[in-house]
Amino acid sequence: MRSIWAGAISFGLVVIPVKLYAATEQRDIAFRQVHRKDGARIQFRRFCTLDGEEVPYSDVAKGYELPTGDMVVLTDEDLADLPLVTAHRIEVLHFAPSAQVEPIYAAKSYYTEPEPAGVRAYVLFREALEDSGKVAVAKVALRQREALAALRVREGVITLETLLWPDEVRKPDFAFLDDEIEVRSQELKMAASLIDTMTEDFDPDQYHDAYREALEAVVRAKVEGNDIVRPAGLDAAVPKGQPADLTEILRASVAAVKSGRDSAAQDDGAKDEEKPAKPRTRRQASA
Repeated sequence: MRSIWAGAISFGLVVIPVKLYAATEQRDIAFRQVHRKDGARIQFRRFCTLDGEEVPYSDVAKGYELPTGDMVVLTDEDLADLPLVTAHRIEVLHFAPSAQVEPIYAAKSYYTEPEPAGVRAYVLFREALEDSGKVAVAKVALRQREALAALRVREGVITLETLLWPDEVRKPDFAFLDDEIEVRSQELKMAASLIDTMTEDFDPDQYHDAYREALEAVVRAKVEGNDIVRPAGLDAAVPKGQPADLTEILRASVAAVKSGRDSAAQDDGAKDEEKPAKPRTRRQASA
């Protein structure tokens, strides 16, 4: 894994230098938008709506549109002056019961790894945090944006979960919540009995993404059947962004296709050499 951030966990006077690593990943097949008839990629370019000219990325700025349609343009200097005191620090604000940090607030999870100089302090904090049964509520700045976060222990590692801000969680405003709906005690007992009957330990390893596996099978079948398109003028490229097993299949298929084409070209060349020369016509001879 490659670290995405380096800084320190700080609570009270304790400072623990750590690195952050993304703890999760989306295992999905990445598609590109292509032209249906020839398989060429579709490009999206940045154009100015005023003069119609293409705008290089270096000239693209952030803008906040007002209700009047006017635009407030923010420069890099404007953003650099914003207060980000947690740019290289995970600042623990306080500790709270784990159940109070509801799952709906969770955004993304990261693993923390201590720097060699901070291993002892890291282990001490990990043990104390795990024994307390609480989570550490903190603030951290990642990618120029400050986030609320929670620190908890998972498999011997302190994990950092970035949290949504309270105003980013929508309130459930549904009409049925105001209705008086009667639930009979016997129905409630039967529902509780059903829950008890279906209760078992959660083992994530027994679940799998059936849709992704089926989609991989569709792609694999097309590759094996040579149902692929090479856009004109495009050299073979190493596939990327695909699951490892599918990547190996595609890489092997590209090599096979290239080998087949080279072999076919050699065979055609050999056939041309074996063909007898056409007899010259009388007109060609007299010329």
